[in-house]
Amino acid sequence: MIYLENYDMTLGKLLCAGADLWLNTPQKLMEASGTSGMKVAMNGVPSFSILDGWWVEGHQEGVTGWSISRADAQSNDSVQEEAASLYQKLENVILPMFYQETEEFLKIRRSAIAINGSYFNIYRMIRQVR
Repeated sequence: MIYLENYDMTLGKLLCAGADLWLNTPQKLMEASGTSGMKVAMNGVPSFSILDGWWVEGHQEGVTGWSISRADAQSNDSVQEEAASLYQKLENVILPMFYQETEEFLKIRRSAIAINGSYFNIYRMIRQVR
C-alpha cells in the first residue's frame, strides 16, 4: 500500500495517463464516490472493480471494463471468492486480450470514454442536484 501525500490534479493526471487498467477492490458497500474510476474512464482506461458504488451503473462487462466476482451487484461473495474471480479474469480474459487481441482491448478503451466518460461527469452531478 502506498499513501500519496498531497494528491492533486497533477499527480492524478500522471497516474491516469500511465494506466492500462484501473483496479478497484473496496469492500462491498464501502466504496466512496468512485471519482477515480470515472476520471480514468475519461482517459480511456477501463475499470476492473468490485460491483459497488458508481461501477454498478457504469459496468458493462467486456465493454467498459470488467467486474470482480459475479455480475450481480447484490452477490455476497466471500473475500476468497472475489480474489479467485480477480485472478481468474485477469489470467483468462484481460491479460490475453491486452497482449494478443490488442484491437479488442482498444475497443474497450474507447467504450470507457464514449460510454462512461460521457455520462459520469460534472454535468450529470449538477443535473442530479437540481
